[in-house]
Amino acid sequence: MRILLTGGGTGGHIYPLIAVLQELKSQAPTAEISFMGPQSPWNNEFQKYGVKIYKISGSKLRRYLTPMTLLEPFKLILGLFQAFLRLYFLMPDVVFSKGGPGAFPVVIMAWWYRIPVIIHESDSVPGFTNRLCSSFAKKIGIAFQNAASFFPKNKTALVGNPIRKEIAQRERKEGEGVVEKEKLGFNTQKPLMLVLGGSQGALSLNEFITENLKELLELVQIEHQTGEINGAQANLNAQIALHEVSEEKKKEYKMSAHLSAEEMSDALTASDIVFSRAGSGAIFEIASAGKPSILVPLRSAANDHQRINAYTYEKEGAAVVMEEDNLKINIFLSQLKNLLGNKEKIKKMSESALHFFKPDSAKTLAQEIIILGGK
Repeated sequence: MRILLTGGGTGGHIYPLIAVLQELKSQAPTAEISFMGPQSPWNNEFQKYGVKIYKISGSKLRRYLTPMTLLEPFKLILGLFQAFLRLYFLMPDVVFSKGGPGAFPVVIMAWWYRIPVIIHESDSVPGFTNRLCSSFAKKIGIAFQNAASFFPKNKTALVGNPIRKEIAQRERKEGEGVVEKEKLGFNTQKPLMLVLGGSQGALSLNEFITENLKELLELVQIEHQTGEINGAQANLNAQIALHEVSEEKKKEYKMSAHLSAEEMSDALTASDIVFSRAGSGAIFEIASAGKPSILVPLRSAANDHQRINAYTYEKEGAAVVMEEDNLKINIFLSQLKNLLGNKEKIKKMSESALHFFKPDSAKTLAQEIIILGGK
């Protein structure tokens, strides 16, 4: 069986593909699996699994006018032509798409060749690519129930968001958080807040942490994942801020631009609370560990999907949402104190997070891919 994965743009597209790939490797070990998408540093993730990569031009619908906007139609035409040729020679039995730049030409050309397509939408409001591709897909998986209204009912199913097995399949035992806290070099007697800047980097969240580091370290220890793009600036800002704290407090702050799946799993296990943007990938990884969270939706996110993600998750009782305009240190510290000082609320939020998470998401999608590819 030949299986083709497509999608790309950010870790939010690639990590779910990796999660499904891991399941496919387990369920169909003899399958030939490849990836087709735009050039991206994230494509290196596939090379770890021996997946062959086919590059095509990626085009993006821009909601603002720039010189690049004029080039997008030409990039789309090039992408369609490349996908047409590569699919002709590859001719997979099934295509699995996560949307994003580069996925649309692959899905359209797969439909042209009568190759069955499955798409997955991670957010509560579908991206433009997946909305277009839904008409050409045999089956559609969604992570949030809200997204169902955008797709044909007869081929749409709520499956959750695929999470890498290093995170999703970890059995977290009672008291393990203390052990992990010590392993990561933190004080086991003080709360640990994990800050997630996402795969690219949440600039305003990073700045909020570094600008208020002294006040925050009075209340919590911090494991800060900055994201690759803004990592260098965040590191510089943090070093300046750390001059104002004691040597003992400096040990309570750790920063890294990127966390591997294993490192992310360790950090989630050790943390008492998570501070993050509201991308679907982040929400489901937090939920998989059963951790309470404070979410700050990205205002500029397409279709305002992060805001809807966040409030949908908050309704489950697993998180508290703070709008970016309200992200002031006094308000944040008050919220943090209220949560950490209420053990019963923390326990309920943890239980709600675990209930929201769907551990078999990657497995379910892999099974559907194999079934469609075998027809």
